Amino acid sequence: MAIRNRREKWLLRAASVPMALLALSCIYPVFFTVNNALKTNNGYILDRFGVVDAPSLENFFAAWTRSRLGEYLLNSVTVTAGAVALLLLTSSMAGFALAMLRFPYRRALFIVILASLMIPVQVVLVPFYRTMLALDLINTRIGLIIAYTAFFLPFCVYLMTAFYSRLPRELVEAARMDGASLLQIWWNVMLPMGKPALLTLGILNTLYCWNDVLISLLVLQKERTVMVGIAALRGEYTTNVPLLCAGIALAAAPIIAIYIFFQRQIVDGIAVGAVKG
Repeated sequence: MAIRNRREKWLLRAASVPMALLALSCIYPVFFTVNNALKTNNGYILDRFGVVDAPSLENFFAAWTRSRLGEYLLNSVTVTAGAVALLLLTSSMAGFALAMLRFPYRRALFIVILASLMIPVQVVLVPFYRTMLALDLINTRIGLIIAYTAFFLPFCVYLMTAFYSRLPRELVEAARMDGASLLQIWWNVMLPMGKPALLTLGILNTLYCWNDVLISLLVLQKERTVMVGIAALRGEYTTNVPLLCAGIALAAAPIIAIYIFFQRQIVDGIAVGAVKG
């Protein structure tokens, strides 16, 4: 037993080295961004990787006003909230139907949804843009909400189907015997029981929608979102790196706070999709 305990201790110590390096590779970019955001442009040029000796918040105020981050932040909040709400509504209904109901071609439909996860976004950008033009949804927030819903819905349906498949089917049968309709079963039974998966999907979709640049750049070409607006801080020939770092820090701060606060729910929710119902 003593030899076994020693081996386990050495294995844990050996595994801690690459894990520490991985954690450092994730933490250092955040430190580098915040550290340089507190420098002046001259201070950055003289010492790019040194710790700031006279921190200043001037770059944060300049980034907020120069790149119109306040207006872009409102766009991001509106679009993200609308897309997440629509994704949760549609995916919970679809997951309930695919997991609990029996109808023709149910499995074939689920396979098609899974197959759509393998299609890269870049492959469908041209037909996607032409469709948005034909529907007159370019430069509209509702157009970006629909676009996010279309691109992120397959994963949400898969996760909700996997979660609902773990629940006993007798719940639906008992509710039907009591005279409840399918809509009442979904609202009063399945939706409350699916709160853990829905919370996880809400967090993940918030991360995806907030950090997206490609789809937002195609749809909102005038009223941009905050991540696209950060590009306005880059110069044509030279870039004020501390100013750019300040804008990146302001744009990423809300989403980092959400991730830190809900990190346990994110890990638990990802594990839901790995369980076979």
